[in-house]
This record gives sequence, C-alpha cells and structure tokens, in this order.
Amino acid sequence: MEEKQFHGLSSAEVEDRIRMDRTNHMNTSASKSVSDIVKEHSLTYFNFLNLFLAVLVALTGQFKNMTFMGVILINTAIGIVQELKVKKLIDQISVMTAARTRVIREGVTKEIDVSDVVIDDVILLESGEQVCADCRLLDATGIEVNESMLTGESRPVKKQAGEELMSGSYLVSGSGVAKVFHVGENNYAATLAKKAKIKKRASSQMQEIIKKIIKIDGVLLIPVGILLYLSQRGIAETTSDAVVNTVAGVIGMIPEGLVLLTSVSFVLGVGRLARKKALVQEMEAIEALARVNVLCLDKTGTITTGKLDVVDVVPVQEEQSPEEITTIMSELTWAFDDVNSTQDALRKKFKKIGKWKAEEKIPFSSDRKYRAAFFEEHGGYALGAPEFLVPENTQLMERVNQYSAEGMRVLLLASATLKAEEMKLEEVKPLGLIIIEDQIRPEAKDTFAYFREQKVAIKVLSGDNPVTVSQIAGKAGLEGADKYLDARNLPEDFEELREVVEKYAVFGRVRPEQKQNIIKACQANGKVAGMVGDGVNDVLALKDADCGIAMAAGSDAAKQVAHIVLLDSNFASMTNIVGEGRTIISNIEKVSSLYLTKTIYSVLLCLIFIFWQKEYPFIPIQLSWISGVAIGVPSFLLTLEQNQNSISEGFLRHVMRVALPAALTMVGTLVLTEVLSPFWNGEDLLSSLYHLVLGGMVSLIVVYRVCMPMTRYHKVLCVGLTVIFAAGLVIAPGFLGIHRLDCWQSVLLIPMICMVCVLNQGLTHIFEWMDGKLKKAEK
Repeated sequence: MEEKQFHGLSSAEVEDRIRMDRTNHMNTSASKSVSDIVKEHSLTYFNFLNLFLAVLVALTGQFKNMTFMGVILINTAIGIVQELKVKKLIDQISVMTAARTRVIREGVTKEIDVSDVVIDDVILLESGEQVCADCRLLDATGIEVNESMLTGESRPVKKQAGEELMSGSYLVSGSGVAKVFHVGENNYAATLAKKAKIKKRASSQMQEIIKKIIKIDGVLLIPVGILLYLSQRGIAETTSDAVVNTVAGVIGMIPEGLVLLTSVSFVLGVGRLARKKALVQEMEAIEALARVNVLCLDKTGTITTGKLDVVDVVPVQEEQSPEEITTIMSELTWAFDDVNSTQDALRKKFKKIGKWKAEEKIPFSSDRKYRAAFFEEHGGYALGAPEFLVPENTQLMERVNQYSAEGMRVLLLASATLKAEEMKLEEVKPLGLIIIEDQIRPEAKDTFAYFREQKVAIKVLSGDNPVTVSQIAGKAGLEGADKYLDARNLPEDFEELREVVEKYAVFGRVRPEQKQNIIKACQANGKVAGMVGDGVNDVLALKDADCGIAMAAGSDAAKQVAHIVLLDSNFASMTNIVGEGRTIISNIEKVSSLYLTKTIYSVLLCLIFIFWQKEYPFIPIQLSWISGVAIGVPSFLLTLEQNQNSISEGFLRHVMRVALPAALTMVGTLVLTEVLSPFWNGEDLLSSLYHLVLGGMVSLIVVYRVCMPMTRYHKVLCVGLTVIFAAGLVIAPGFLGIHRLDCWQSVLLIPMICMVCVLNQGLTHIFEWMDGKLKKAEK
C-alpha cells in the first residue's frame, strides 16, 4: 500500500468543511463545563429547601437562627472552587492523552486530533487503532476489525476495500486507507451512545447508597415538616417559635454536608490522581479501584518493560543454515507494517532486503497467534506460537519448553502453503526458532509486594507460552506464579471456569474473549475485578472489568474503553493510585457516620415530638453549633488524612454500626431529659441547655469512634473539638438560646454524660453482636 497514490483533501476543502461545522468534534471531555459545575453545586434540591427555610426564619425576625445558611453558602463555594481547580488540571492533562489519527491531505501524511477530522478526509489505519469516524475502505491489507463495542460480537470481521468501518470499532490486524463519510454526532457510535452506553460504567456502591438515602430523606422532609409545624403551632407560645422549631427539625434531617463531602472528595481524588499521572475518565472508578481485590494484567508492559530483544536464531532442520533463516525472516518481517514491541525487536535484528514480492498475507491476530506471507517463486512462510503452528510435534515442543522454562519467548518460523478459500495454513514445516528475551521491570517486585500486603490477588493473563509467563512472573516476585495454566485447556462451561479461575495465578495463550470471560468469572465469584492492559487484545476485558486501567502508550482502543489511563504507562504507579483511591473511600466511609447520625436522630425526634405533642428540643442555632463543631470541622480534617486502610465490604453496614447506636443514644437521652424536666420545674432554658450538651456529647462520641485507631493527631482533634464546644456554651450562652449553669445544675450534668457514654457503649456492643451474627448467617 503506497500512501502517495492518495491525495486527500486540499487545505481550502478542509477550511470549507470546518466553516460548515462538518468536523468530528464531540463532547468527550473528562471534565464538566464551568457552567455545569456552578449549576451542579448551586441549583440543588437541598439548597432551595434551605433557602426556603431561611426565608421562613427571616419572617419571624429571629435572624440568629439563619446561621445554617452561612454553612450552605460556604459548602457551595468550596465545592465550586475545588472542582474548578481540578477541571483546569484535567483539561491540561486531557490534551496530552487526546486520541490522534493520521490523515492524507494534499498528498502529505499528517497526524491530527481525531476531533479535527473532517468529512471526506482520507485516514490511515493500523492494527491497534480505533476507528475515529464512519468511513469506507479505499485500500485494505489483511484488515480484521473487532466491532464488539458496537454489536457485542467479539469475533473479528474481515474487511475488504469498498466495505464500511464504523466508528468505535478497532483493527485487530492489518492496515488500510479509508475515506470518512460521517463525522461527529452523525457517527454510528455517537447515535448508538444516545440509546445506550457502549462500555460498562464503573460502579460506585457508596454513591448509589448515598443517593438512595438522600432520595428517601428528600421524600420524608415535606410531610414530616408539615406535621411537625402543625404539632408545634399548638404548643409553642407564638407562631414564630413554632416556625423556628419546625425549621430546626427539618434542617437536622438534611444531610447537605454528606452530599458536599462525597462530591468534593471524588473531585479532589481525580485531581490528586492526575498529579500521580493517572487520568480518571469516570469518577466512580475511584471507588471501584479502591475496592478491587482481584487485579488481572497482561505481562507485556506491566511485569516486563515491553522492550524485546532477539537473542538467538536456532535452526530446527539440520540442512537449514542460520543465514537462510535470517534471509527468510528479513523478508517476512518487512512484509508487514505492524506496530508493536515484537515487530520492533524483529526489525532491529533482521534488516530490510526487499527482494521478494508478497502475493498474499495473513496478518497476526490474537486469535491465530501467527502471521504468514506467500512470496512469488519463494513459497509461503509463517511466524508465530509453536503450539499453534505445530501442536502435534512433541519433540519440537520439548525444545520450546526448555527455552520457556528459562523465561524466554519462542517464535517458530515455518514453511507453509495456503488453503485459499479458508485463509488457513497447510503443510506446515518447522524451519527455525526465534528466541526473544523480555526485560522484567526493576520495580515489579515492590509492586507485587504492595498488592500482597493490600490483600489484592494478582492474575496474569498473557498471550505467551504459560511456562514462559510463569517463569517471568516468578522472577518478578508474583506469589503463586508456579500455578499456571494453558488457556486452551480452560473449560467452556462458565460454572467450571469459575472454579478454575480461583486455582491459578498465571494463564498463558489467552485469547481476548478468554480474558473477558476470566474477568466475568472473577466477578461471578463475588470479586471486584480490575484489569490492566495496553493492547487491542485487552479491550474486551478492560470493557467489562469493574475498573479498567490502560497504559497511555497503549492502543487507542484500550484507552477509549478504560476507566483510568496511566499517563506514564508504568504499572508501578498502580501502588500510588490504589493507595489514593483507598484513602478517599476510607475517609468518606468514616465521616459519613457523622452526617447520617444527625439525619437519623433528626427524623426520629421529629416523629416522636409530633406524636408526643411537646416542643421540639432544639432551635436552628443550636443544631448549627453541633453540626459545625462536631460534624463539619472533623469531617473536613479527616477527609484530608492519608489513610490506606482496607475498604469494608458493605458501606451502609459499616456506617450504620457507628451512626445507629449514636442516633438511638441521642433520642433516648433527650426523651429521658424531657421526662425528668419536672425535677427542675420545667425551665425551658435549662432543658434546652441539657439537650444541647447531650446532643453535642453524642456527636463528639461519634467523632471519637470514627477516629479509631487513636493517633496523636486524632487525640488532639477530639480534645480540641470538646474544648471548643464547651467554650461556646460558656462564652455565648445567650446566643445559643441557653443560660449559664449554676453549681447544682453542673453536678446534674455528670450523671447525664455518664448515661450517654454507657448507653452508647451498650448499644454499640449490641449492634456489633447482631452484625456478627448476620455475617455468619450470610456465610
């Protein structure tokens, strides 16, 4: 295929098409627009609800009880500023990873962004590249296309000149020239994306649960608020007091900080990961990555550097000389335009001669595991995996296994004839072995040690000989590397596959569909499966993994379907990235307990005081003080912690083990305080003081619980918050709607605080016991 025979568009024609907006531009940015960010943080259901409540309080004239709006405004501003900072960083990085393609314009080959392709452009396609726009082949050399992301069918489809290629598909072999006939939103992939997502989105168990909690809470707010107002109107001295009491009950039910916490934490996580050379293409991938407990990866580019060297040429036939094999290899190697590490190693070893003319070619594919060319007057030759070309030759396979046992890759050069109607080889005769050495990454041992400590199982899925892969993985420090299996022996039955996958750490001679099936088998076994890959043969597995991670130096197709792209293409970066993901999720899990405690006890208190027909025990300023000191400040500080604890299996269960006992303690102690109020003659200010102190104590206990294990930083935080909370009661009692304590009132607080601690501890033990029983029952 000669590029010079295609002229392509002229500069004037390109400009005309740009003016007519016939370009391939689509909104595929990993970040949102500035207006979207501002709207997302400002125009929320809870913000509007808080604004409505603030207006109601303003109408009563009790302006100090509007302080909760200050928190809302600060939260909104923080969310917008932080996300804008991350957007700027992501936009800069996205330029570095933008997909590129080659076009012919005015007879010259140029590399441009895929978004700059215009209709009627002539584009060049190579194996491993994703088709960026719908086009028609003008010339094709052994092209096979995988259309699984469009049709779900993974088997490669052969394409000839004159046939169409759809955007979103990718070349698994061959090369060609094509003319674009659809661009942008008119592309087949774009129209399909409007109906359904092309790839599996990363899952976020935590976000899904939080959304459900907020949805339920949002539905309860209005009817509970109305009922609470009706009950307070008949009890409070004035309508203004009834409104204020109702607002206190309702704002306590709103977990606005939790919404901010999760969104900002994810956004900041994307920014921190970007600084660690990882581009997150879906925010949910951060949680999926943090929860991964099985990580599947290809050997090349992960365990090894991807740089290969031909170290020996071994004749198989006695009459065959190394010089003859070198000549054949030189002609066979340069007959193909493949772009990969193996081809680079072959071209470095075997120099171009170019005297033979190829009549027919069979390009390499992950399914065939070989390539072949048939030359005029010189016959046909194939190069590939020995076990695929001559599987019955046991004597030869023994020699191959000896090299494989030393960690070498072995390719077989063989003569062959072509069965034209099926494009298959016949009369395959071994000629020589090409011995290739793969360099192990120096940091591989430390990387595997890290994942072993984090209890993440590693499975190597490679297209190479399983013995070779096992040896290399063992040298790199992979635990269980001696447990290997040839993927040709994998069972077809999925239930059997699930059992087999658990037994082995290394799989060799794996086809792309088998990688995909292994991922699905791990998921069916209850695992959160991640996939790291860089080649076309990894695309199917990357697409279906809970978290797909691609190398920036890999194929366009792999980067397009991955959830995360490693910008430095270094597998060792995974230690930092997984650690960062676990830090984010672990911190969100911890501080979620603070917010949900308040939401739970607020809902229960509202319902109790509706039916009890008594005044609501808090006013808004008091809840703002509790929320600010014992929820807002610690959640912010704890979220910034570097903490790589392993992630709990169930987010809701983990949070409720802390939140529910604390919420019930709060409700129990406040109800008891109301019952005991006749002992202090039912003084409202004194009751209000006790409510505030006990409410603050419960929230501080939750802070103490989520700070476990207790470090020096955590001790300072807990003591500091307690002092600040107490100082507020002493310095500004009137502002908080309470009065100063005298001696006997202070003494009475001691047994109350002890009661809070004992009740919370008892309920915590009960819930932990019940949770343990439930886990045993589930097993």
